[in-house]
Amino acid sequence: MDSHRYLVVGAGPAGLQLSYYLQRAGADYLTLERDDEPGRFFRTYPRHRRLISLNKVHTDSTDPEIRLRWDWNSLLNDDPELLFPKYSRDYFPNPDDLVRYLADFQSRHGLAVRYGTSVRRIERVDDGFLVHSDDGVRHGACVVVAAGWGRPYVPPIRGIEHAVGYEAMSVEPAAYAGQRVLVIGKGNSAFETASAILGHASMVHLASRRPLRLAWNTKHPGDVRGQYGALLDSYQFKTLHSVLDCEIDEIRPVDEHFEVDISYTHADGETATLVYDTVLRCTGFRMNTDMFDESCLPDLVRDGRMPALRTDWQSSNVDGLYFAGTLAQDRDFKRASSAFIDGFRYNLRTLTALLRERYDGEALACADVPADPDELTALVLDRVNWSSALWTQFEYLCDVLVVDPATGRARHFQDLPEDHAVDRFGDQPHWYSVTLRWGRDEYPDVFNIARHPEPSRAQESAFIHPVIRRYKGRDLVAERHLLEDLLAQWRRPDRHVEPLRAFLAADLP
Repeated sequence: MDSHRYLVVGAGPAGLQLSYYLQRAGADYLTLERDDEPGRFFRTYPRHRRLISLNKVHTDSTDPEIRLRWDWNSLLNDDPELLFPKYSRDYFPNPDDLVRYLADFQSRHGLAVRYGTSVRRIERVDDGFLVHSDDGVRHGACVVVAAGWGRPYVPPIRGIEHAVGYEAMSVEPAAYAGQRVLVIGKGNSAFETASAILGHASMVHLASRRPLRLAWNTKHPGDVRGQYGALLDSYQFKTLHSVLDCEIDEIRPVDEHFEVDISYTHADGETATLVYDTVLRCTGFRMNTDMFDESCLPDLVRDGRMPALRTDWQSSNVDGLYFAGTLAQDRDFKRASSAFIDGFRYNLRTLTALLRERYDGEALACADVPADPDELTALVLDRVNWSSALWTQFEYLCDVLVVDPATGRARHFQDLPEDHAVDRFGDQPHWYSVTLRWGRDEYPDVFNIARHPEPSRAQESAFIHPVIRRYKGRDLVAERHLLEDLLAQWRRPDRHVEPLRAFLAADLP
């Protein structure tokens, strides 16, 4: 029986990124992929063939690390030619270019991917896992599932079988000419679909029970993005296109049409029956759990969409079973970017270090630095001004400074999930986390916010800005915000350097 320390399931962006880091570390791994090439999901989705992940080719910086802040599609690697802007110049690129990029990434790095290998069952045994595939059984001490979304989510609505799924609907706008169309869902796939047919259908309604979440309000890239604003314009300008907050109670075919019973969410129980020619289902995806034996069936969260995770991306109830990529977004759900390449690529760099620590005895890397206010101030500002990981994984990944008062030194760890840092350093009497955060107050208009340039009011900053937290064990005892900056450059002596130095000097020995 073939045996490896690490078995990775899936060769999408997450599986390839993890494979790259395991290979670079000299680890014993094998990645299994059921298709004959990587990136299966992106050969089909998004259906209208435009990604929502930005590809900002032109920036003011020539520093490769800083440029990654606005390159949402590249995998991390040491080949400057294997960056996604070499494959597309489009701001919202075609996913076919991403598929081509992923194939080159695997080939040019010689990653150990076995294609054409469908995983049928994963079984927990005393010394790890048995992974049953159509070409045999393999043993792994650790299994990392990076298989991506497995199936569309079909909500429990009476008559939902009469709706055409996002995965099967026609993407030809002319197919909806003159029709009244109901799109179930109000996420990006729903808006992508509705926007494509806006000039053809006579009426488009988007409907779900939850209110619309706009990315410019929530700061989460998975919420509805600004490029779909034309539909919202049409709604407000009374063109019959609408966005409805309602429960869909039943869908019934009647003659050549569909009658849809709804209950409005914000209208004191008002109900209505609306008539449509076509009903489309755009309600997202969920993980397929068919591959998991009862011995390692993971607990699920978010209405059963994804696995529940510990702070190290390990299943909450199955020891040694880890998740990677878009499946591993439980810990920062609807906050940072763990659902997307630009977020999980950093998670996987850290996950590799945690796996190597546990299974290969490799100590987690850290730097020994003087616990001096001037030295730490310079270090912190260098990191927040440069790191693409802290920028993209705001409010989730952090740097950690663990102070040893006896020696006057500190250990500097990079890019750890903050909740994992609390677990790991919860017995340390003096440590700091360094993150970038958004101001989270509710503003009536996110484009009309009063700013306060006084360093003493930095905690009121609305834009992304550095936040340094002081912990005593597991307890957060103090924090310091640094003023926001239009160009994200935190170097001003009066606004950034001196306030941070004063905060650190108050507690350092």
